[in-house]
Amino acid sequence: MEKFPEYGYFFIHNIFNERIKLSEARMCLKNTLGQAAGRYDVMNLLQAIFMGLIQGLTEFLPVSSSGHLAIFQQVFNIETDTGVLFEVLLHLGTLVAVCIVFWKDVRNLVVHGVGLIVDACINAWTFIMRLIKKDDRKYRRLITNAYRKFAALIIVTTIPTGIIGIVFGDLIEKAGSNLIVPGICLVITAIILLLVDGRPNGPKKAKATNYKDAAIIGVAQGIATLPGISRSGSTIAACLFLGLDRSFAVKYSFLTSVPAIVGANLLQLRHIGDSSITGSLVLNYVVGMIVAGVVGFVCIKLMINIVKRARYEYFAYYCAAIGVISIFCYFFIK
Repeated sequence: MEKFPEYGYFFIHNIFNERIKLSEARMCLKNTLGQAAGRYDVMNLLQAIFMGLIQGLTEFLPVSSSGHLAIFQQVFNIETDTGVLFEVLLHLGTLVAVCIVFWKDVRNLVVHGVGLIVDACINAWTFIMRLIKKDDRKYRRLITNAYRKFAALIIVTTIPTGIIGIVFGDLIEKAGSNLIVPGICLVITAIILLLVDGRPNGPKKAKATNYKDAAIIGVAQGIATLPGISRSGSTIAACLFLGLDRSFAVKYSFLTSVPAIVGANLLQLRHIGDSSITGSLVLNYVVGMIVAGVVGFVCIKLMINIVKRARYEYFAYYCAAIGVISIFCYFFIK
């Protein structure tokens, strides 16, 4: 049997004797894992699987996936080599999970959404022709069924989310570079969950929901791009505060994440040429993405039942605890 590395022995010996700082123990652990993987400063397969697990568990539960990923990367000093590319791929895995769970809704939204956009373009052309030729062409009715209304709501929600993501993109990316921002945002998420806990079920579904409501939900989703602010928690909370039905709120929250995730992936495509990616690193990324998707599928099913029961306090306590620990580590553990 191969003799255990000296720094591995140093790590275990000193941890049990409390003779080194936590930061030194953390570095020893990183080095030990690095030799086991046969490489340093590169994400190994075990780390990719673990981060995929974190993404899948936290993306749809109201505890902030981005906050947990940022904290994990900071605690273990993981460098993904491609900036936010790995996080985007993890979100892509959970996007597939959403499409599988809500396949019927996704299909109908795409079909009716495309029809809505086509009719809107035709109406725009009709408007121009009426100005130029002074004819009496009639406009097409845009909202003809519930799915068209739902698609319109999601489009309106996506607009403020996209604006916030584009304008504050660099700031949001830097926010995950330390423990203080995710820690504070997790505490904010805990407060949001406590405020919405036990809130009575609302009557509004797609037909009764107006576009102002959709814009407010979009702002909530845009703010949730900060690491530590739960996207599902903030959007579901916004839906419930606006009087939406619980079942519709969770469906709205998950389906409105689809264009947001697709948009984030499209924005990051321009960075792929600047990324340093090896064959083994690609394999690790893909495995992490698959793990995130499978675990995310299970968590969506779980979250649907949780929202119906209106019990968020345990998630609030968890977010508060992780947030306080992160803030403590930022100030007192170097």
